[in-house]
Amino acid sequence: MRFDRRRGTAASRANARFGRARLRGVRIAISGTHGSGKTTLLEDFIAAHGDYVHEPEPYEWLEAVYGEATGAEPGVDDFRRQLELSVDRLRTYEPGARVVAERSPVDFLAYMLALMDLGRASRDCEMIACAAELVAAGTQHVDLLVVLPLNVRDGLAVPECEDVELRDAMNDRLVEIIAADEYALFTNGSPRIVEIQGTRDQRLHALEIAASDFDVKQP
Repeated sequence: MRFDRRRGTAASRANARFGRARLRGVRIAISGTHGSGKTTLLEDFIAAHGDYVHEPEPYEWLEAVYGEATGAEPGVDDFRRQLELSVDRLRTYEPGARVVAERSPVDFLAYMLALMDLGRASRDCEMIACAAELVAAGTQHVDLLVVLPLNVRDGLAVPECEDVELRDAMNDRLVEIIAADEYALFTNGSPRIVEIQGTRDQRLHALEIAASDFDVKQP
């Protein structure tokens, strides 16, 4: 699933508003279904905070480094593989690192569950339990989890070719996983979770506020 990587004026407006105060290192992961605005928000934040590193989606690493191409319609095994690599990549960032990951491990668990909900994969409780353990391990290396839930107001539509059915099902599962924490992923209060909605400028502003607030509260 590939998304438009356009840049706009949000970052330049933020520069003027925030005076470019340097944030302490926070390991940020942006979570959301495809077409939820993750890439746009990440690129705006990186443009405004050049000392932060962009951690690409795992499928990009798989294709560029490992020569593993993801199919046009990824299956459960594809998302499991991306989950494994996501966790491996996050483990390379020590506390205090300035990094923004374009996906969080939670996303891949949500996609796996969504495929099962839609009847595109058989329900495998053991696989889901193993995936949940990986997600829990990966989120230990995330300080701030930014969730971008779909909503009508933001008007983030995608063409039918982007698998709208899976997009909506994954969004529902993601929101449920985080709200109910059925898999005990966030029992120790970490990572800190913030839900962001609104216009492009509003999203960037909200992320900067969350990262700044985290900076103040952490030792």
